[in-house]
Amino acid sequence: MELKWTSKALSDLARLYDFLTPVDQRAAARTVQTLAAAPAKFLTHPRIGERLDEFDPREVRRILVGHYEMRYEIQQSIVYVLRIWHTREKR
Repeated sequence: MELKWTSKALSDLARLYDFLTPVDQRAAARTVQTLAAAPAKFLTHPRIGERLDEFDPREVRRILVGHYEMRYEIQQSIVYVLRIWHTREKR
């Protein structure tokens, strides 16, 4: 499996960092590092997340990383990280 980040997912990381930094810069950095590292498990266990049927026939799944939801899509041998947000955000 290969892992790729979409531009929206990378923008989400930057947005979350910018939001958290004024409160606690070190905590913001730790949060972003944790979120950036989480998809590594997709390489060995791509179907670990809950499948989201509303995206059928696409194979879009989600996992929770702490209080953050991460959505990703499996296409053949590539896993795309699609979006990341805090579970308290209205999405």
